[in-house]
Amino acid sequence: MKKLVLGVGLLLGCISTAPAADYTIDATHTAVVFKISHLGLSWTYGRFKEVAGDFSADPADPSKSSFRLTIKADSVDTDNGKRDGHLRSPDFLNTKQFPLLTFQSTGVKPIENGYEVTGDFTMHGVAKAITFKLLGGRVSEFPKGVQRTGFSTELALRRSDYGIDRLAEAIGNEVYVSISFEGTKK
Repeated sequence: MKKLVLGVGLLLGCISTAPAADYTIDATHTAVVFKISHLGLSWTYGRFKEVAGDFSADPADPSKSSFRLTIKADSVDTDNGKRDGHLRSPDFLNTKQFPLLTFQSTGVKPIENGYEVTGDFTMHGVAKAITFKLLGGRVSEFPKGVQRTGFSTELALRRSDYGIDRLAEAIGNEVYVSISFEGTKK
């Protein structure tokens, strides 16, 4: 259970945007989901239900692109109220003391079908630099008059890197996070 909360936090931290952003994240078309091993026997899955952010994507000069993501830690949801409560507790996410998981990009480079994004991810009061591939960037107009674009990524985070190490014998240290988001042009 604790691993799930950590994994969700890590996943949310992976999305980011810049202060002068062109796009606002559309929460209706955004998801941060995670999985973590339970006893090495099975996977526990979860998600964060409250995610916000903004970004600028400049295909002509990717170094001008930026991403920012904020995840509300107490929005963790594993479809089990007792486990979710434990994940919100000081044993894991400690959502009262650390209410947000955040990501702010510090560098963006072009890669095939997207970007390589480096930035600072903060969870449980600990900030760490992370790098991941962000794929996508196709632009569409929907509904009429609303320009949108989207990206996705998958990454692994070590919960112990963020001071979340409870129940190490039962819950895996690696949290696998998938993030998919759309933004609408301001």
